[in-house]
Amino acid sequence: MTAKLDYRWHLRELMAAQGMYSTSALRPLLAERGVDLSTSQVYRLVTEKPERLSMKVLMALLDILGCPMDQLIEPITAAARTRKAAGGDTAADPGIGSFRPKRARIKGTES
Repeated sequence: MTAKLDYRWHLRELMAAQGMYSTSALRPLLAERGVDLSTSQVYRLVTEKPERLSMKVLMALLDILGCPMDQLIEPITAAARTRKAAGGDTAADPGIGSFRPKRARIKGTES
């Protein structure tokens, strides 16, 4: 079986290394390179790991940061997911089991 791949997104760290601590500082730099993103799009780009990214945005970011692609996007091997047994081994993975309320018992009514 082949290994599942994932990546780490280092945009925020690279911006901080260059003294850009605000997401709004990135927007005009992108606009200079022909990439027009809204304020919320730039915020999500910086604070979250993007699932989709256009090549134009990627090339603009690499140009702005002056770094190679492997510094911005670090490929990693994803942690393998393990399936729970049918009975649900709560000792290994407690999940929310201890936070669930106990079932109410319905007692027979006296007539």
